Amino acid sequence: MDLFNLSGKTAIVTGALGLIGQKHCEALANAGANVVVADVNGDKAIAFAAQLGGQHLGLGFDVTDKAALENTRAIIIDRYNAIDILVNNAAINDMFENPALAKDLSAFENYPVEVFQRSLDVNITGVFLCSQVFGDVMAKQRSGSIINVASTYGMVGPDQSIYKNEQGEQIFYKSAAYPVTKGAVINFTRFLAAYWGAKGVRVNTLSPGGVENGQDAFFIQNYSARTLLGRMAAANDYQGALVFLASDASAYMTGANLVVDGGWTAI
Repeated sequence: MDLFNLSGKTAIVTGALGLIGQKHCEALANAGANVVVADVNGDKAIAFAAQLGGQHLGLGFDVTDKAALENTRAIIIDRYNAIDILVNNAAINDMFENPALAKDLSAFENYPVEVFQRSLDVNITGVFLCSQVFGDVMAKQRSGSIINVASTYGMVGPDQSIYKNEQGEQIFYKSAAYPVTKGAVINFTRFLAAYWGAKGVRVNTLSPGGVENGQDAFFIQNYSARTLLGRMAAANDYQGALVFLASDASAYMTGANLVVDGGWTAI
C-alpha cells in the first residue's frame, strides 16, 4: 500500500467545490497529500480546506486568468516548496435555469455561440493554462503527476435518448460544448505526456461516467439501463482511480485515459 502513499506531496485540485471535486480533495488528503482546494469561490474554498484539516489550503482563482494562476503558484511554492500533483477538474457542464427553455436552448440549431465559447475557455484553455503554470514547476523538479478529468462523452457521442421523459418527450439535448471540450482534453493529455515525459512528469486522463445527484427519476433510470453495472456513479466512485493516477502505483503510466464509467463505453 506504500505505492499509494502521498505523504509530503502537494496536490492542486481545480473546480474543487464541485460534486466530485470535493471527493477528489478528500481522497488526496486521506492518502496523505497537502491539498490546495482551488475554486472560483475563494471563501468557500478556504472553508472546505479547513474542514479537511490544518495543513490544507483554500484558494480562489479563475482558471482562465494566467496572472492569477502565477500569483497562486507563488503562494503554493512559498507554503509547500513544491507542486507534485495537479488535478484539472474545473469545467462547465451545461445548466439551463429555466427548464421550460432547456430543450430549445440546448438544441444544436439554437445553441448560443457565446455559451460554447465559454466552455472552450474554461474546459480547454483552463486546462492548458493550469498545466502550463503549475506543470512548469513539475518539469523543473523533474517529477509530478497531472490528471486531466475528461468524460465518457469525450470518447463517444451523447446518447440523446436518455434525456427523454416517461412520455418519450425530449426534455433536453446534450450540447456540443461538453463532448467537444472533453475530447480535446483527452488529446491534450497525449500531447503533454509526450512533451514532458523525458522530464519525469506523467500526464493522464481520468474519464468518469455520470454521477447520480438528484436528477429526475426518468433520467436516472434511462442512464442506469444504458450502463453495464446498472447504475449511475456515486460521487466517491472515482477516489481510488484518482489516488492511483496521482501516486507511484501508476509510475509507469502516462498518456493514458483511465475510463471509470460502469461500462458505459463498452457497448
